[in-house]
Amino acid sequence: MSDPDGWRGSPHGVGWLTAPPFHRAVGWFGHDRTVRPDPGSLDPRQRCRRADIDSSFGWDAVLRPPRAVVRRDAGLWACEAALRRRGFDPIAGADEAGRGACAGPLVVAACVLRDGRRGIVPGLADSKALAPAVREEVYAEVVRRALAWSVVIVPAPEVDARGLHFSNIEGMRRAFAALDPRPSYALTDGFPVAGIGLPGLAVPKGDAVIACIAGASVIAKVTRDRIMVELHETWPQYDFATHKGYVTPGHAAALAEHGPCSEHRFSYINVRRVSGRGGGSETELGFPEVLDPAELLGSPDGAGELVAAVRDDVRMEGVTA
Repeated sequence: MSDPDGWRGSPHGVGWLTAPPFHRAVGWFGHDRTVRPDPGSLDPRQRCRRADIDSSFGWDAVLRPPRAVVRRDAGLWACEAALRRRGFDPIAGADEAGRGACAGPLVVAACVLRDGRRGIVPGLADSKALAPAVREEVYAEVVRRALAWSVVIVPAPEVDARGLHFSNIEGMRRAFAALDPRPSYALTDGFPVAGIGLPGLAVPKGDAVIACIAGASVIAKVTRDRIMVELHETWPQYDFATHKGYVTPGHAAALAEHGPCSEHRFSYINVRRVSGRGGGSETELGFPEVLDPAELLGSPDGAGELVAAVRDDVRMEGVTA
């Protein structure tokens, strides 16, 4: 039955309001299970907003907590504040950098920002929206103010062997597992992540609307950019320091002239075609989605942070601030 106020999806918890009259319920943050109402016991409004009955447990009238509406224009910290009002703290966000690149590692980061003014990071935003110099400054503030943060590096050969999406999800699991203290709620950018032992929520464009995801986005992006600058010293013919392994005309020309190196992802169709290993359809080879031009932003040189290389036979060590 549709909600009289226009809500759809989960019957409980915090909702995400984009702009009237379009609504999206983004999660159920109050209980461990969804309880279905008895259609014969409540009037229509009560069925949607006030009471549930779980016949299997014999509850007679369990009142729902009031639903919080979080507007997308309410600021980066609004969603985390709504979760904390419901008893979830600390709250972690995770994001990755390098999904669209055809060379270099996939880097996944998780971040827990402190509650209150200590966790407010000046200039924090989606890493792709920040200029390289600004991104470095925000990175320094994020790691200084974060309660905990972690980084997972998935090398190019592992992305080829295990697949891009699987590597991304597994990297997020490992990044969350490395956080100390352990978070009570997990927020991710775009993709739901099962198997982390935490309640969680996937938020489309989360790095632009939720602070802890934006913090993870900045950590992942800066860490990966620094790695690509270091790889440039070994493979200067590809100019990794400029394009960071993404598909650009200059990178394509270098691939055509020199062929791929060990840091390229051979499961990607453009790399495979110049490697002499044969072609294949983009669907078969897992070619990534269309690139966001903002992902091509570079970053200044910088010393690399301590990170964790993830392989099947290596235990991941957490990195906390």
